[in-house]
Amino acid sequence: MDIKRVNIIVLDSVGIGALPDAADFGDEGAATLQNTAKAVGGLNLPNLESFGLGNIEDIEGVAKVDSPKAAFGKMAEESNGKDTTTGHWEIAGLISKDPFRTYPNGFPDEVMDQFHEAIGRESLANKPASGTVIIEELGEEHMKTGKPIVYTSADSVFQIAAHEDIISVDKLYEMCEKARKILQGEHAVARVIARPFVGEPGNFERTANRKDYSLTPPEKTILNHLKDAGHKVMAVGKIENIYAGEGITDAVHTKHNMDGVDKTLDYLKSEKEGLIFTNLVDFDSKYGHRRNPEAYAKALENFDQRMPEILEQLDEEDLLIILADHGCDPTHKGTDHTREYVPLLVYSKQLEGGAELGVRKTFSDIAATLAEVFGVEETGNGTSFLKDLTK
Repeated sequence: MDIKRVNIIVLDSVGIGALPDAADFGDEGAATLQNTAKAVGGLNLPNLESFGLGNIEDIEGVAKVDSPKAAFGKMAEESNGKDTTTGHWEIAGLISKDPFRTYPNGFPDEVMDQFHEAIGRESLANKPASGTVIIEELGEEHMKTGKPIVYTSADSVFQIAAHEDIISVDKLYEMCEKARKILQGEHAVARVIARPFVGEPGNFERTANRKDYSLTPPEKTILNHLKDAGHKVMAVGKIENIYAGEGITDAVHTKHNMDGVDKTLDYLKSEKEGLIFTNLVDFDSKYGHRRNPEAYAKALENFDQRMPEILEQLDEEDLLIILADHGCDPTHKGTDHTREYVPLLVYSKQLEGGAELGVRKTFSDIAATLAEVFGVEETGNGTSFLKDLTK
């Protein structure tokens, strides 16, 4: 195969069944796609169905097809985790054996004292919470006192929420940058996240000005190898932030899933070489964590309806890879991510389609495949499936 451009689209959190070790993470029985389908009486995803999504696992409303347009399979996560950073780093060829530290009881005084000194004021909360719940609980007090709201979750995150009229977005970003410098070493959380919101008490709403400050990957990923070899690496959505800008040559941020599709289409229309790497986060942030299977299903259907536009922009020398980074079953207990396999769909106009890629041992097979496609240095993890596409 002669491939000049690859578009990876990560459907953030769209898992496809519990991994064998899911019980160790409290996720036995989790299956984001299957359980969402069951909760809504079946999914209507004709384009993903034609790619072979229903050939991977039984999903209500998504039929198995005799001649899938895409190669299909599923991928296991080798890393010890189930969060965004771990999943994306593994996709790019970096296996994380040690999980990022989490703070189920909030952050210790040694962290918070440094943070308060750095920003020149105290903060509110310092506890695990849902982002929408915490701003309803403390938003009014925040507006009266000017103290930012600090909270975490089951993920390795330090989140700072602030009303845009009380603490400007730029000032909030500055606070996050200071927190990121503090949260290193022993307390190196995966991400510091700015969570701005607007509105009045009883009617607060988070805005699209969210910004993630990730740790710098400890080793070079396939993105670095592509960039070092002179290839373009174009990031859509929060991809740039997940890799702390490492290996990225151009980036655009997005307001929501459909904006992410629009920005991906812009790159497909204008750039004919390299990697376009897209993350569509709404499945996870808006519907998975909030355990809303109806809205999750609608978001899947909205993406499916946009797929023909993406396919229309693909050239003969393009490869499209659709996958996820972890699960977030909206029917599961709690509000956390879920430890799952992720679907793998690979399409090119050069392929007759239908190749079965089986169960891949690691997300890093993506990195290994990119290394073979572009003829660049490998990361040392994963196995390329490029030759399997033509079987």
